[in-house]
Amino acid sequence: MPPKEKVVDEITKQLQQTTVADAPATADNTNAIATDQAEELQQNTVPDEPSAVENNDVTVSDPEGQLSQTTVLGVPGVADDDVAADLGTDSDVGLLAEDTTIAEDTVEVTKAQRIGKVVAIIEKKNSGASTGNLKMFQDNNPKWALFCPADSRMPRIMVPISDCPPEFSKRPEDFAKTLFVCRIVEWRVTSRYPTGHLARSLGEAGEIEPETEGILIRYGVDDSEFSEQALACLPQTMPWSIPESELAARHEFDFRKECVFTIDPATARDLDDALHCIHLGDGIYEIGVHIADVSYFLEDATALDQVARHRAVSVYLVQKVIPMLPRLLCEQLCSLNPDEDRLTFSVVWRITEDGTILDEKFGRSVIRSCVKLSYDHAQGFIKQPDREWSPSELPPISTGFTVEDIRQKVLDLNKIAVNLRKQRFDNGALRLDQIKLQYTLDKETGLPCGYSVYEQKDSNRLIEEFMLLANMAVANKIYNAYPEIALLRRHPQPPEKMLDKLNDKCANLEVPIDASTSGGLQASLARYEGDDELSKARFLALTVLCLKSMQQARYFCTGCIDDEEYFQHYALSVPFYTHFTSPIRRYADVMVHRLLAASLGYCDIPAGSKDSVQKQADQCNDRKSNSRTVQELSSDMFFAVFVKECGPLEEPGIVMNVWNKSFDVLVLNVGMIKRVYCEQLPLKETTFQKDAKSQQLTLTWAADEDHPQETTQVIKTFSTVPCVLKTKHVNEPLKWTVHIKHPEDVSDQQDIASSDQQDSASAHK
Repeated sequence: MPPKEKVVDEITKQLQQTTVADAPATADNTNAIATDQAEELQQNTVPDEPSAVENNDVTVSDPEGQLSQTTVLGVPGVADDDVAADLGTDSDVGLLAEDTTIAEDTVEVTKAQRIGKVVAIIEKKNSGASTGNLKMFQDNNPKWALFCPADSRMPRIMVPISDCPPEFSKRPEDFAKTLFVCRIVEWRVTSRYPTGHLARSLGEAGEIEPETEGILIRYGVDDSEFSEQALACLPQTMPWSIPESELAARHEFDFRKECVFTIDPATARDLDDALHCIHLGDGIYEIGVHIADVSYFLEDATALDQVARHRAVSVYLVQKVIPMLPRLLCEQLCSLNPDEDRLTFSVVWRITEDGTILDEKFGRSVIRSCVKLSYDHAQGFIKQPDREWSPSELPPISTGFTVEDIRQKVLDLNKIAVNLRKQRFDNGALRLDQIKLQYTLDKETGLPCGYSVYEQKDSNRLIEEFMLLANMAVANKIYNAYPEIALLRRHPQPPEKMLDKLNDKCANLEVPIDASTSGGLQASLARYEGDDELSKARFLALTVLCLKSMQQARYFCTGCIDDEEYFQHYALSVPFYTHFTSPIRRYADVMVHRLLAASLGYCDIPAGSKDSVQKQADQCNDRKSNSRTVQELSSDMFFAVFVKECGPLEEPGIVMNVWNKSFDVLVLNVGMIKRVYCEQLPLKETTFQKDAKSQQLTLTWAADEDHPQETTQVIKTFSTVPCVLKTKHVNEPLKWTVHIKHPEDVSDQQDIASSDQQDSASAHK
């Protein structure tokens, strides 16, 4: 049984007779409001609490209004290794499935909802901090102000006037655009609102830096400077060189004379993986994956280790990176920069051309990268294998190696990677690609002046295959060595109910799929791939539907789960998987490095029980999830700023869901889902039709000066529509809406508005 389920089961048994009244009435219980207390909360207020005289101070059931947050399918700025193949569920840039769940209109909700009671708080996960704006209550209560969080999931909060700026009560309009940080202190059962403490102001709402700081605070991302105690754990004398004793200890894995190189994004500064490839003859190759040996510098239980344990991941925003470790370590000591001796942890295989592994070995190693290639450099070799390249077309290459050496090794690696990839998909792997946006920023203002869709190339897939291979190899190694304390990563199979819904919906849309296995789902999706724009649009829409059914991948301690069946990684279709290849930016990888080192006799087994390993795994899961959300919000914010500065924009879209008064559109070239409200279109009337298989809206566009005749348009799932993206309101600069164009303003309603994603991206630069 998985660890979380164990905990819930135990607590349920212990507390099955407990009532809500038994739960601790403390500030920790800010969200633990029992269902049977709802009426009481609506009827009672605390002394001196302002009465809710404004309509917007009353909680109203508004299912359509629940979609206030844009769903982002991807964000830029993360160095790819294994993340894409670990599906959206395991991606640093992936889609949060729960964020795409669209609430039905009130008229469609017919099923009874389950209810429950909070009986205990196992662990406090939320700090209660949020960002938002201040306003006075309509009755100008002299003791309280109302804090309105930017996050619609958070309740409005009463804050004492004494916490507010001195001039607020006299001129509240002067602070209408100021962004504040507030923390919930208490929520009494007799109060409509929780009470809170106003911590500080961040700056003007709608500006990138204050909004970014607010996002980091809301999701508990630590962006403070590293303490002197933490920095003291690193070498103090620079430049640093590897001690001779360490070189001697690694002599069996000394690859400094081999042609080792890195392939990363052109702007990457923390280079944590490198490759080498030697043709041994008879179609056999030696291939090595070399990962920065962060654990050599990051010793267990030190001050720096405690910081890294807490941060758990690096957070990649559009405009900056918040590193898990100090830049001295990320960008110098551990970064596998060319022409510098670096300590690494290596996995080395003898492998055939068709991807058959003959043997493998692991070891602490030392390398000297001969060149820093970008993905574009490697892609050039792959796309033009017979072309002669001059040294001036590449970064500097170390003495002893030539452009031809690098070119041939990239081609050999790609040839084997293609075969490894084929094997994976033949064995049932699933790949759900997502739209990722990357931005061009103005050097002076920092504002976005263009965006484009990040394209996955063969060179990205080359690196991905060998990172996956290394992760799987290390997973088997550490689990065999330490079956009770190994840290692995599992991706549970989607719930059967979700798969049934997916099957039914796709069948009703006349695109039947087989979702019984990951391989079956992959094969089904492959049938609907095509080169024309309509096929591309439907394929992306199908991908989004599939992602909504997926669960999140999670780290776990093997000793805390009894059945190996729960270890599996559904998307990769492998029994054991872990993260080994990015220790600079993920603490889980550091833990895996320590286990691998112990299994090879380099050090003692890491201290701690299986419960302590699981606790840290939970921390890594939480921080990774928050990091993903922050990255998505960062991308969404920059896109909103771009719409404000450069909009309105015209983009093609495809309908994902149809309701009685609205419909949801996936904006294809930006990978975002937005709801289009019929009442905001110049319509004469709408007609909603629903049967057992489908729903559709018939829109009757009103006649006007430009369109003298009424026009009828049918909207149903997978209809393609031309979208207009524009800022919602001048007072809400980071909110944007989608309207659709009048059908007569489009030459052919069924055509996708732009020829392809690259043309659209170029048009916005």
